[in-house]
Amino acid sequence: MGGGTHRPTMDLLRSEPMQLVQLIIPIESAHRSISYLGDLGFFQFKDLNSEKSPFQRTYATQIKRCGEMARKLRFFKEQMVKAGLSPSTRSAISDDVDLDNLEVKLGELEAELMEMNANHEKLQHSYNELIEYKLVVQKAGEFFHSAQSMAAAKQREVEAQQRGEGSIDSPLLLEQEMVTDPSKQVKLGFVSGLVPREKSLAFERILFRATRGNVFLKQSVLEGSVTDPASGEKAEKNVFVVFYSGERARNKIVKICEAFGANRYPFTEDLSKQFQIITEVSGRLEELKTTIDVGLVHQTNLLQTIAYHFEQWSHLVKKEKSIYHTLSMLSIDVTKKCLVAEGWCPVFATNKIQNVLQRATVDSNSQIGTIFHILQTKESPPTYFHTNKFTSAFQEIVDAYGIAKYQEANPGVFTIITFPFLFAVMFGDWGHGICLFLATSYFIIKEKKFSSQKLGDITEMIFGGRYVIMMMALFSIYTGLIYNEFFSVPFELFGPSAYGCRDPACRDASTAGLVKVRATYPFGVDPKWHGTRSELPFLNSLKMKMSILLGVAQMNLGIILSYFNAKFSGNELNIRYQFLPQMIFLNSLFGYLSLLIVVKWCIGSQADLYHVMIYMFLSPTDDLGENQLFFGQKFLQIVLLLAALVAVPWMLFPKPFLLKKQHEERHRGQSYALLENSLDESDEMEVRHGSSSHEEFEFSEVFVHQLIHTIEFVLGAVSNTASYLRLWALSLAHSELSSVFYDKVLLLAWGFNNIFILIIGIFVFICATVGVLLVMETLSAFLHALRLHWVEFQSKFYEGDGYKFQPFSFASLDAEDE
Repeated sequence: MGGGTHRPTMDLLRSEPMQLVQLIIPIESAHRSISYLGDLGFFQFKDLNSEKSPFQRTYATQIKRCGEMARKLRFFKEQMVKAGLSPSTRSAISDDVDLDNLEVKLGELEAELMEMNANHEKLQHSYNELIEYKLVVQKAGEFFHSAQSMAAAKQREVEAQQRGEGSIDSPLLLEQEMVTDPSKQVKLGFVSGLVPREKSLAFERILFRATRGNVFLKQSVLEGSVTDPASGEKAEKNVFVVFYSGERARNKIVKICEAFGANRYPFTEDLSKQFQIITEVSGRLEELKTTIDVGLVHQTNLLQTIAYHFEQWSHLVKKEKSIYHTLSMLSIDVTKKCLVAEGWCPVFATNKIQNVLQRATVDSNSQIGTIFHILQTKESPPTYFHTNKFTSAFQEIVDAYGIAKYQEANPGVFTIITFPFLFAVMFGDWGHGICLFLATSYFIIKEKKFSSQKLGDITEMIFGGRYVIMMMALFSIYTGLIYNEFFSVPFELFGPSAYGCRDPACRDASTAGLVKVRATYPFGVDPKWHGTRSELPFLNSLKMKMSILLGVAQMNLGIILSYFNAKFSGNELNIRYQFLPQMIFLNSLFGYLSLLIVVKWCIGSQADLYHVMIYMFLSPTDDLGENQLFFGQKFLQIVLLLAALVAVPWMLFPKPFLLKKQHEERHRGQSYALLENSLDESDEMEVRHGSSSHEEFEFSEVFVHQLIHTIEFVLGAVSNTASYLRLWALSLAHSELSSVFYDKVLLLAWGFNNIFILIIGIFVFICATVGVLLVMETLSAFLHALRLHWVEFQSKFYEGDGYKFQPFSFASLDAEDE
């Protein structure tokens, strides 16, 4: 990638060289300069106005304008979602649109859309009210029609009993209605409307209690649901008619209707007027429906126009807002004709930055160019590594532990190989590796499709780590071939087995009496080991020793990288009194154990290495006897033991005393003579300030810190080596689980000689393999490999207390949107 391809190989371990730069930009070209730097994406601005609030900054007004335009765009997006539209991806994003014109256009579109919405709501409200009114007229008309029929029958009954007394069972309201004396007759009033069905029982009960039973309520259930005019939501309702006597009762009924959200509508008893009202309402409904449909079509056309340009407008507004945010971080020159910016940039990007600044000056017709000035500073720069879509996921694994200090050795370079390899040691099965490879190949093949889509959290995580999973799968295939396991089944892929039966009548490898009949199996574990009584002890011994070898090798690599860190920073104390004793201590014990393992494999000895290592400490002068692997082993063990014992005080004592001595020499002014010629006045103040802070040098704190570091390393050398045995434990667990699923599920189902049971067995085997071995075991091995890198490997050299280089870049805005 740009500028980094010409670097020496060793520089791959280091972050890009950074520099602090000051830019003096004329006001007339400031906007275009920041825009071009955002397109380039290689400049991280420092906030020179951190003491000011957002409202006190120079470009607060412009930021507010962009925020208001962003609000209008969010409003448009909400309206598009309601209409079932999505922003068009066909419109090319360009910067040809002027911000002022866009602001005016967005304001006009918002006003037009809000007016459409208001008119639509009014029309829809009227339409829903007319629908309810029509239903009330129809249902209440049925009430009165049946009531008139009943009244006529009652009238005939009353006329037949004119000379008799009224029935005791007659209701009070009907008695008032049917009084023969016209002067004493009371006219009943009524209130009609609709009430939500779930409130109808409570509505009836409250009416009865409030009027003490002096009302008559008639309800009819409507089929289906109607749209409530007030809320605009579908609801199931009942049509009601309440008959009452007196104005006081009417007021109570009206208040109860309002409390229960019951919509009241006028009604007439005249049948001819009822028919006329229904006809008029039906005509009005047809007119409103036509008007609403035309309005919706017009609104949809407007939203489609907005959707076509939405991505372009949104990109422009976000870009302009980020530009003004950045301009607000700059300070204004005393002449108020220039803006002063400070920030970090990679050294290799110097020419590119100068070129875009020059282009911005030309394009803005400025008479004065931007001044590019490199500043000298003691501030620690940000860390920037070149990554691509393959290496970025591995770098994220390291960054999750901590961002590397500036120019600190980058573990990500080694993680590309060591992480998937250690995973594969625990996940060694080339059948399972092929399954993982096929799954991740799908994500890689469909890379362009998935990168433009919004995925779920889990899918997004898997897609982001697709190349990590691919490497894990490839290494799993490799280690699976070494273990000779394909879903726990061995194959003779590299020729026939080196073992045969002593008895010609034996049939399989589980029979006792195997002897070596030909040359050693050329690659990996001999297939005849699988299924024998010696399989588990053999594989246990092999994987356990292999785990120790891998662990000691990786820890040595970590200590070697600490040497390069100290060498690069010129810290001779860390080289002499940290790197050297650590290498001696680790290799005197566990390096020696690794040597014994290799020698034992080479000569085929039966020596007990546990006995050798234990008695190396307990009785170093005793004879080794049958546990001796090579000549001079006893003398070597004594030398290594003494070296390990010397390495502990070597790490502990010299460094604190030498630091104290260096501090005292600086305090006496011996080092200032070398600095005066190269420092300016500000730097001298920083040095003096630093020396004054060093006057508070606490020897006890330094010594305790070194003591803790020494104890941590000594104990960690033991615990970290033991921690690598998880490679053996998880590999064994994976192999045994795979064997159980194969033997106890697949072979057991095969033995029943029943096609139905076999299908069930195959289904269970596939589910168990995918769910347990390909999902849970993959996650488990991944987390254990992560721990080995973070704790056992990176703790040897990696401080990880830096901060990441985050340049001003428009590409990051697009990534946030995705």
